[in-house]
Amino acid sequence: MTGSCGRYTVATFLGLLSGQKVATVEQRLYEWCLDAKDKGGKQRQELVLSTCQLALLQWIIRLWVGTQLALTLDATSLGDRFVVLAVSVVYRGCGIPVAWTVLPAGAKGAWRKEWLRLLRLLRPAVPPEWTVIVLADRGLYAGWLYRRIVRLHWHPFLRINNGSKFRPQGRAHWYWLKDLIGTVGHQWQGRGSCFKHPASRLECTLLAWWSEANEDPWFVLTDLSPTQSSVTWYGLRSWCEQGFKCNKRGGWQWQLTRMHHPERAARLWLALAVATLWMVSVGTELECRTNLDDPDLPDLQALLDHKPVRRIRLHRLGRLWLLVEAIARQALHLPRQLLPEPWPAPLSPTQAVLAPCPEVPP
Repeated sequence: MTGSCGRYTVATFLGLLSGQKVATVEQRLYEWCLDAKDKGGKQRQELVLSTCQLALLQWIIRLWVGTQLALTLDATSLGDRFVVLAVSVVYRGCGIPVAWTVLPAGAKGAWRKEWLRLLRLLRPAVPPEWTVIVLADRGLYAGWLYRRIVRLHWHPFLRINNGSKFRPQGRAHWYWLKDLIGTVGHQWQGRGSCFKHPASRLECTLLAWWSEANEDPWFVLTDLSPTQSSVTWYGLRSWCEQGFKCNKRGGWQWQLTRMHHPERAARLWLALAVATLWMVSVGTELECRTNLDDPDLPDLQALLDHKPVRRIRLHRLGRLWLLVEAIARQALHLPRQLLPEPWPAPLSPTQAVLAPCPEVPP
């Protein structure tokens, strides 16, 4: 309701709502973020974040309609204080964080251990028969990440840098990626070996596309066959950036936090994640007009016009709905079903030209 994750702002709102002293409420919110050793008393406990993150994804799975799930791996920063490594469920133009770790900005050390821990943590929440793709930008590509995703029986969808080589199946020659794609408007896909150096070589499917909207072509590696996947699915990855925006200036104003302890900030992120899930789920029913049980709720379809561009983010739409219900003294809707949009369709011949495999130079 406040559109803020500021502790004093939220405490003031809850204090006025419940008739309690603001200082008392603020102290409770403060201690909720602390480690057990930093709390007063001998029987105080701390929030175990990993348990809550697993439960959060299980909650999303129960609300989800369908058996296709797209996860993204990405990092976001807060000035020179924090770097957050986050796994998000991407949904209708937004990202819902489901597992994350907050690190001090500038801290030395690789992120490999953290990424592997987050993926391993989430695996039990997803039914084995579901199709899960894991998307990451080229800055996060690593062979160990690709192999771990496959080992979890999920499907990597990892973009790589342009300066690599690929050997199509049945060919002896290695090609630079840029030679496979040709020019703007072309696509290429096929099985083969990526990375010429034996230590980093990978047997995989390469999906390549150079869209007119992008400055550089996409080169995406996956374990799915070319007929079971589409390079257009990589476009889902950008939705996680909208989720980060919802945590900051587009929603909960986390950029204004005064926290300096990574562990405390990570617990605050749990509140932000649950709030985001709540907002996008109730916003879904306004956008899709499904299961609405309030005949007095205005039809917002004329405002939304989300094809091809969503006029208002689900995060904001859901919060507007709750404000309307509060003003009208109606019961607030709790999280509702999640109705994901179909994944982007494969490119048609009119959208992109399938570039032939280039001839071996003399």
